[in-house]
Amino acid sequence: MVFVKQIDSHLQFECETGNYHTFCPISCVSWLYQKLKIVFFLVIGTKTCGYFLQNAMGVMIFAEPRYAMAELQEGDILAQFNDYQELRRLCLQIKNDRQPSVIFWIGTCTTEIIKMDLEGIAPKLEAEIQIPIVVARANGLDYAFTQGEDTVLSALVHRCGKTLKNFVSSPRLIIFGSLPSIVSQQLTSELTRQGINVAGWLPTASYQDLPTICSGDYVVGINPFLSRTATALMRRRKAKLIIAPFPIGPDGTSAWVEKICQVFQKKPSGLLERETSIWHALKGDIDLIKGKSVFFMGDNLLEISLARFLIRCGMVVYEVGIPYMDRRYQKAELDLLVSTCHKMQSMVPRIVEKPDNYNQLGRIQDLQPDLVITGMAHANPLEARGINTKWSVEFTFAPIHGFTNSRDILDLVTRPLKRNGCSAKLSFIA
Repeated sequence: MVFVKQIDSHLQFECETGNYHTFCPISCVSWLYQKLKIVFFLVIGTKTCGYFLQNAMGVMIFAEPRYAMAELQEGDILAQFNDYQELRRLCLQIKNDRQPSVIFWIGTCTTEIIKMDLEGIAPKLEAEIQIPIVVARANGLDYAFTQGEDTVLSALVHRCGKTLKNFVSSPRLIIFGSLPSIVSQQLTSELTRQGINVAGWLPTASYQDLPTICSGDYVVGINPFLSRTATALMRRRKAKLIIAPFPIGPDGTSAWVEKICQVFQKKPSGLLERETSIWHALKGDIDLIKGKSVFFMGDNLLEISLARFLIRCGMVVYEVGIPYMDRRYQKAELDLLVSTCHKMQSMVPRIVEKPDNYNQLGRIQDLQPDLVITGMAHANPLEARGINTKWSVEFTFAPIHGFTNSRDILDLVTRPLKRNGCSAKLSFIA
């Protein structure tokens, strides 16, 4: 069954009844632990969660990682054990061994199913062991894998300060979203060039350095999967959300900076020249993909931003599958997608939320795109049928934000095309 709703005459949304065909959101630990220092992640789940996390984290398990599994046994599920005492024992061991500034409890599907009261236990245990405990629900029943970060950041919103030591009359800017330090510094520098001061980032490397967020402060996101964090900032801290395209690609970064300048009543200086110089530097890679077609099966919620950038590079996007979309949070990105299609005289792609992979395979067979950006589970079967693929998870871990990192996106897209020569494709074997 397919539900269709027209947003306007140019953009069509469809919602299929497929499940989330993505990684488990507990995988967010694999990039958040690199951003958040002196913290510890305790994932509370089953042995299966442990196997997945160990494989997702790869070789890092042989170091001294800042994460661990609290493996639920049959007695936990049957409520034969005392949850408080078991978690207390583990957290005391973590405190003695690692001395973290904060412990994150990452809830999984199992904790949801057995109704484990993590939010009720955490404040009592926090008071006893004198270490902050932040509870984040990152279960695969409700979330795609990148939304694991969203649950962690939205939980951190409640720990941000509300008042400043020195009163500041003018609203400030706080950026939310986890990026490598060098990329966040690049985006901060872009805003500094326009005379805009960034008061803080959420998250910060240190728990003690979480930004103070006051009523009336402006907040802006850097990733499309952070809608829950945006809602928490508006409701809990009465912050004002800047609805802007996301800083992915030269066009997205320019629009992101321009929107922030507009809010702070600053006239952008040298922004067009900066964007033009980046497009010029990317010309060689753009020539390789211009006129080629791409199909997004849907995995990490970055699909709309990536599709918009690739259309601007001259590609034809047949379909944008996406596990979940908050259309209010992504409104500016959707508007930019439509305007980009008109500018490039390209078809506006269909957007399919919660796509059914079986139906998608049929559409791929009919359309025969030059490239399919997909989850890891479907890559090999598609390659066997002569379809070029790229793992969508690679876009999650690559530094793709800002002006200077646009080449990383094109490197990921052009690699499979170069590898296979983008020659005549084999016939699709159903």
